[in-house]
Amino acid sequence: MTRTLLATLTLFAAGCATMPLYPSRPSASTSAPPAEPLPAKLVVHITATADGLKQALDTRVPSSGETSFDFRGPRAVKWSRSPFTLRFADQRVELKTELSLDVELPMLGKMVVPVSVAVSGEPVITSDWKARLQGAKTKVESKDLRLRTAQGMASVLERAQEAIDGAIEQFSWDLSPQVKTAYEKISAPMKLPLGTADGCATLKVTSIEAGPTVLAGGFEKDLAFVVAPSVSLPCSTEVAQTEAPRLANVATLPSGPFSVVVPIAARYEELAKAMSLAFTDGKLFFSKSYPELFLSDPEVFASQQDQLVVKLHLAGPIKAAGLSATLDGDLYFAGHPVVVDNELRIPDLEPTVQTSSFLLGLKASLDANGIRDQARQALKLDLAERFHTVRTKLSNDVGFEGGCVKMNVAKIEVSGVYPHASYLRVYVTTTAQASVYLPCPSAPGVAARETGAR
Repeated sequence: MTRTLLATLTLFAAGCATMPLYPSRPSASTSAPPAEPLPAKLVVHITATADGLKQALDTRVPSSGETSFDFRGPRAVKWSRSPFTLRFADQRVELKTELSLDVELPMLGKMVVPVSVAVSGEPVITSDWKARLQGAKTKVESKDLRLRTAQGMASVLERAQEAIDGAIEQFSWDLSPQVKTAYEKISAPMKLPLGTADGCATLKVTSIEAGPTVLAGGFEKDLAFVVAPSVSLPCSTEVAQTEAPRLANVATLPSGPFSVVVPIAARYEELAKAMSLAFTDGKLFFSKSYPELFLSDPEVFASQQDQLVVKLHLAGPIKAAGLSATLDGDLYFAGHPVVVDNELRIPDLEPTVQTSSFLLGLKASLDANGIRDQARQALKLDLAERFHTVRTKLSNDVGFEGGCVKMNVAKIEVSGVYPHASYLRVYVTTTAQASVYLPCPSAPGVAARETGAR
C-alpha cells in the first residue's frame, strides 16, 4: 500500500500541473460584459409645507428695491417689503406682503405710503427646471387716503402694480444647478470594494418625469427618475452623458415604494478575483489530518449546460505512515450556481471526471469528499452582510439648505444568476421609497410615520 501511495504521489507531483482541462476553457472575451439593464423608475415624493415655501421665497425674492415713475419729470420710488404670508386655495398659491413706498413729490415732500400686494398663481416646474407661478395675477391696493387726494400719487400706485406684475412674470426659481450637481453625482460610476477585482456600479438616468402637483396645506409632487442601473466587473468604459435630461411633465406617475432590478455582469477573471475574498491570505486550509495542505488561486469559467467550472490549486506537504511529500497541482470542479436566501452558492459542485480519477487514486490518504465540501463552503458568497451595509448607507438622511432627503431601502435580494460563455450575469432586486421634505421634519417619530405613508 505504501508503494502504491508513493507512486500515486510521485505521478501527482510530476504531472498534475499539466493535467488537461475538462471541459475545455472557452475563449476569453476582450470586451466588457454586457449588463443590459431594464429601465426602472425611482419615484421621489416631494413635500413642501407652507412655512417651507415661505422661507424659500423670502430668501430668494428681494426685500427692497427701487423703481421710477414720471410726474413732472422722473421720480424715484424706493420700496421695501414685509415677509410673505402664504396659503393654498383652488389649486393655486396665494402670496401676500406689505410694501412701503418711499417717494418724494413736489409741494408734498417725502412720503411713505403703505401698499398691500396679493399674488396668486399655479406652481409649476418647467421643462428647463424653472419653478414659477403660472398664470399669476397680482392685486395692489392701499387704504391711504393720500393716494386719492394727492396729485401724482395715483400714478405711483399704477407704477407699483406694473413693476410687481413684471417681477412676478419674470421671477423663476432656477433649479438646474441643484439638478446638475445631483445628476453628476448619480451618473458617476461608483467603485466597488472587491479586493483586487475591478468593479463599478452605474446608474444611468435616461429621463426625469414629474407628476401632477397636489396642493393640500402644502406643495406635494412626485418625481420619477427613469434609470438603467448596472454593475460591471470590470468597470464599463461607456462614456456617461454629461447633461441632465429635461423634465417631462406627465399626467400620472406610480406613487409609493418602487422596485429596481440591477443586473451584475462579471467577466470570469474578475469574478475569480472577487471570490478570492473568501480565502484567508489567499489560502484555504481545509484538512485536519494535513493542516499544512491548502487550496488557493481560484479561477472560474463557463462550461456546457449552464455550469460553472472552478479551478483550485492544491498545494502543501502531507505526511502519512512515515512518508513525506509535497503536493502541487490543480483540481477542477463543476456545478450550477444558485441563490438561496441571498447566498450565492454552487450546491452541486462536484469534481470533474479527470479530477475524480486523480482523487480516487489518493483515496488512501486524502478525503475527496472533504476537498469537495471545503470547495463548496469556500465558494459560498453570503451577500446579506454586504446588502446590510448598502441598505444602511442608502437609508441615511441627506440634508440640504432648507430641507432633507429621506430614503428607506426595504429589501435587497438576488433574484437570479445566469452563466454565459464569457461572463456571468446576476440580477439583484431592490425595493425602496424616497421622499424630499421642505423643511426637514425635526421629530424622528413623525418623520418615520410620514416616510412610511408615502
